[in-house]
Amino acid sequence: MIVDERIVTFINSMETENSRILENIEREALDARVPIIRKEMQSFLKVLLLVKRPMRVLEVGTAVGFSALLMSEYLPESAVITTIENYEKRIPIARENFRRAGKEAQITLLEGDAQDVLKTLDEPYDFIFMDAAKGQYIHFLPDVLRLLVPGGLLVSDNVMQDGSIIESRFCVERRDRTIHARMREYLYELKHNELLETSIVPLGDGVALSVKAEKGKKNIQENIQERKQI
Repeated sequence: MIVDERIVTFINSMETENSRILENIEREALDARVPIIRKEMQSFLKVLLLVKRPMRVLEVGTAVGFSALLMSEYLPESAVITTIENYEKRIPIARENFRRAGKEAQITLLEGDAQDVLKTLDEPYDFIFMDAAKGQYIHFLPDVLRLLVPGGLLVSDNVMQDGSIIESRFCVERRDRTIHARMREYLYELKHNELLETSIVPLGDGVALSVKAEKGKKNIQENIQERKQI
């Protein structure tokens, strides 16, 4: 928990229920100890989708399909979602959940390691949601940037690792040091990549919201300076 628990409890106490199918799937996932996006992250996603109104969404990390179904309810009717999952035990559950919700035509589930699957994709996406193995985000990024259209949004969930990301690597358990280093590298790249403008928000377990620029940051700054001189 990276935000005061009382504040989170207060915020979540004002939430309204999701659709019945989402409430059922969320309950089933929590009972089975399958991690799904937190309530506050659900609200954040809903607002982003209603503002952006994307037509093509890519999700990296399906789990049991909860977040894909949540997003599907806040997209334009003709919008489509492609989601990638590698964990064999969860794939049939996700497919069944898509069937239960009547979303099989709108949501396409691709099976396999995301790093391999991403390389096979060539269609552009205007909204990408990253919620997979955190240590792999940095490896997914080149293809994610290739697939994201200029002006598109990249939303990366759980980037604070329960707050451990701010600690020195020597304060982190040895088994967690690789993922700790990779996430720090990922966040640095999001903030310094010339194609991205990124805000890291202390929401849930941390979320990075990135916009792909029409031009690199240097070109944007040069244009601003040129306008000032006119």
